[in-house]
Amino acid sequence: MSDSKTSYHQIVKTTSLFGGVQFLMIIIAIIRTKLIAVFIGPAGMGIIALLNSAIGIISGISGLGLETTAIKHISADYKNEDVNTVSPSVYVIKKIAFVTGILGTLLTVGFSNWLSIITFGNSDQMYAFVFLSITLLFKQLTTGELAVLQGLRKMRFLAKANLYGNIFGLLFSIPLYYFYGIDAIVPTIIVASLSALLFSFYYSKKVKIERKNISKAQLLTDVKRIVTLGFMLTLSGSLTLLTTYLIQIYVGKQGNLEQVGFYNAGFILLNSYVGVIFTVMSTDYFPRLSSICDENEKVRTSVIQQSFFSILIITPVIILFLTLIPLIVKIVFTPQFTAIIPMVCFGILAMLFRAVSWSMGYILIAKGDSSMFLKTAIGFNAMSLLLNVLGYYFYGLEGLGFSFVVYYMIHFLGLKIITKKRYEFYFDRNFYQIYLICILMCLATFLFRYISNPILKYSLMSVMVLLSIVFVVFQMNKIMELKALFNAIIKKKND
Repeated sequence: MSDSKTSYHQIVKTTSLFGGVQFLMIIIAIIRTKLIAVFIGPAGMGIIALLNSAIGIISGISGLGLETTAIKHISADYKNEDVNTVSPSVYVIKKIAFVTGILGTLLTVGFSNWLSIITFGNSDQMYAFVFLSITLLFKQLTTGELAVLQGLRKMRFLAKANLYGNIFGLLFSIPLYYFYGIDAIVPTIIVASLSALLFSFYYSKKVKIERKNISKAQLLTDVKRIVTLGFMLTLSGSLTLLTTYLIQIYVGKQGNLEQVGFYNAGFILLNSYVGVIFTVMSTDYFPRLSSICDENEKVRTSVIQQSFFSILIITPVIILFLTLIPLIVKIVFTPQFTAIIPMVCFGILAMLFRAVSWSMGYILIAKGDSSMFLKTAIGFNAMSLLLNVLGYYFYGLEGLGFSFVVYYMIHFLGLKIITKKRYEFYFDRNFYQIYLICILMCLATFLFRYISNPILKYSLMSVMVLLSIVFVVFQMNKIMELKALFNAIIKKKND
């Protein structure tokens, strides 16, 4: 079997594993979102969004980008399938996780009153932030444990830790929301983070790594190399969180908490349910890219393969999403949330551009190009903030969806120029041909939404769903011989 087909098979196997887990996690998230929508409504969802955004900024600042730097360094140090080669890195990462988790907790407690005033305009939520401060420690410790599993590519343990952590978090949150309504927001966030921590510890312990004593000099060297890139990632991540936070505050000031709830609900659909595809694929993609980061030709091949696979996976999802969006909103939320449909329909188109720019963006991180990564983060986040403010000011929620599309088109073009100049990266003609067909199919489905005759509209959209699936299966079969892959999977299950 050629190296290209082997690479595609690896992408498919990992995506299948995490795709199944993430599907279950989406079901869990839908149930949780439904509970929130039913028991506390759009205003309650707005409160959750603002609390999580504020906590997320502190976490982003204090976390030092550990979820990314840890995976990069463990993947780079992992040699010959011997887990003991990463023993020093694992020791350092867990120490950093604990220290940064404590730092985040202390910062949240110290700035709790300030966070409440900035976020809600008064001090009423100060104690909510005090109680939520412990989640920053839980989150960072969880990050350290899961980073070890992902860096070592222990995908089954990683999948189980994520799945069971979410399931138990949901089971405990149901009675809390039922009995206490809006007062259950803080306890459920704490319970969910504690559940994630316990299962990450349990599955991380299953990987036996021989502990080795390291000198202070080596400890300082390892801390420095992890923290240096982590600091840049922290600035970048904090800018993203700050941008989201400022947009939510702006929407809240221009509109109200209900509008913030609608905004958050729309982007839950886009980022948590559709965007989860990127989370699934990055699980194996980033460690793989980090292990070959010094070889530009291998990097180019890996990025093209991942981009190609990404657009093929996301295209039928986008078309199906556009077709079923009224039903999806009513199932996930309530009929009251139909106001987000125009925003989400524009926003979903952005995922086609995000799929490719996401694949290219990892080149900067894998290569540790922290200065360029920071520059792009500043520029792109400033642009995102400006586009979102203008979009909401002129066209309300629908304008936010449109600005999302424009942003990711610019993001794609910007990264294309940067990666070409710095790393000699480029896509071949065949990729662009397939990409253009995918864009045209999604655009046609989007335009069918404006047909007034419902029978004609949904007939045409259903045809596009079938066409996209046939097209994707045909293209995937060309690059990886699907029949042989499925036979191999079935044979492995039977053995």
